[in-house]
Amino acid sequence: MENPINTLSHPGRLTEGLELLALHRITELIGAAAHLETTLTNILKVLHDTLRMERATLLLLDEKTQCLTIKASCGLSETEEMRGVYKPNEGICGQIFQTRSPFVVPDIHSEPLFLNRTGARSQISKTKMSFLGVPVLVKGEPAGVLTVDRLFGPEVSFEEDIRFLTVLSTLISQFLALHTAIRKKEEMLLEENRSLKAKLHNLHDGHFIIGHSKPMQDVFSIISKIAPSSVTVLLLGESGTGKELVARAIHEAGNRKEKPFVKVNCAALPETLLESELFGHERGAFTGAHATRTGRFELADNGTIFLDEIGEMPLALQAKMLRVLQEKQFERIGGSKTFDVDVRIIAATNVSLEKAVARGQFRADLYYRLNVVPIILPPLRERREDIPVLFNHFLGMSNERNAKKLSLTSELLDFLVSYPWPGNVREMQNLVERMVILAESERLTLADLTPDILGSVRERPEETKKNSVEVPAGERQERKSLHDIEKDEVEAALKRHGWVQVRAARALGLTPRQMGYRIRKYNLSRYEIY
Repeated sequence: MENPINTLSHPGRLTEGLELLALHRITELIGAAAHLETTLTNILKVLHDTLRMERATLLLLDEKTQCLTIKASCGLSETEEMRGVYKPNEGICGQIFQTRSPFVVPDIHSEPLFLNRTGARSQISKTKMSFLGVPVLVKGEPAGVLTVDRLFGPEVSFEEDIRFLTVLSTLISQFLALHTAIRKKEEMLLEENRSLKAKLHNLHDGHFIIGHSKPMQDVFSIISKIAPSSVTVLLLGESGTGKELVARAIHEAGNRKEKPFVKVNCAALPETLLESELFGHERGAFTGAHATRTGRFELADNGTIFLDEIGEMPLALQAKMLRVLQEKQFERIGGSKTFDVDVRIIAATNVSLEKAVARGQFRADLYYRLNVVPIILPPLRERREDIPVLFNHFLGMSNERNAKKLSLTSELLDFLVSYPWPGNVREMQNLVERMVILAESERLTLADLTPDILGSVRERPEETKKNSVEVPAGERQERKSLHDIEKDEVEAALKRHGWVQVRAARALGLTPRQMGYRIRKYNLSRYEIY
């Protein structure tokens, strides 16, 4: 190992070691970068702390003003930074920018091009202060200027500092290019997300849900009324009726649509893990808690949290949930800090909470706090008019995913309309996907149905009757034929879209030619409708 005294006797060797140390620290900062301005400021601070370079400054070309402005600095106040604005052909910084070449001012007091516009050097009493600057080139084009002040002694040369600053400007330019690429990618993804949301919004009448029947129109009406508020909503209905879709529709139609939508399934986790999932925990709160965890309520702040299967929440945890609803406050497990949150709560259940309250399995006070606006989602057997449209929608999506062009026979459609659908929309979606994948011909028939579905109708007719919608005797109507159901659907779509056939066809998943055929088939006329 070399004697330290010998090292100190070779200033150039010492400087080289400090430069390597500075570059090591800077590359670590870039590798862990999370915020552009903060990282750039920390990089310039390394120049001060390690190499004694004063007032390190990074100027970048502003796209709007086309002026060089200070993006980051070390040793300048906010006011001094704001004053540091230069035109691309102004002063030493402008010359460095235009010529794309380094520039050294041995003594700033004797250089007329040195403008000192920031005023940062006005109070410096030292007789000799040097100024160095190098261009920052991104993809070969000038993007900015990196500058430092230096008190030179016999152990440091201009050439060494310019060489080091040139290497650093290359690292900064690569960091800037990477940041720009990431920002553009994020903007593209955000725009794509907005476009997809708008497409879905238009496709499903603004609610992300397919359904033109009277029960679903009633649901849409409630969504439109409550979405702008922050009122708590309780979604009731059988499994598979689309409760999460309705929750998302309420969120997207309200003022919180740009904020998070966070989903928690209360039946999927045991009590201890569910509490941690909802409220988070501090490090060491329990065995296995190796790090602090942020809970879902924190993540949903200013947005919406969807608590699915709320009826399965343990009694001990219901008390904490009640506090969040009433006071909008909670603590993490193992922590003492109280967190305030502004969260809209939408809960859902497929069990009777009233019966759970009567059995002592659900707190009555929590039930009343959740049941501010209840929305009952009808099972599919109570909105049979939607079955053809829903099936065609899922069939189109599955055809696209599996690169097929399957259609269905009228016999199969008749069966689908009469089938009780115990699993509701989710059952239909899964059935369509399975049929499309396993189909051996270009048309889906009764033979493509699974044996359990066919058997449930053929072997247990009394169960089908039990699952059918119960209508009071005075209101009982004769079941519509498939012909009448399709006619009503086409007529309703035309009414909603002002007799614009292209829009009505799109809403029903039909081509304009198919829509025209149905209008002629059912002898529909705008004047007869109105």
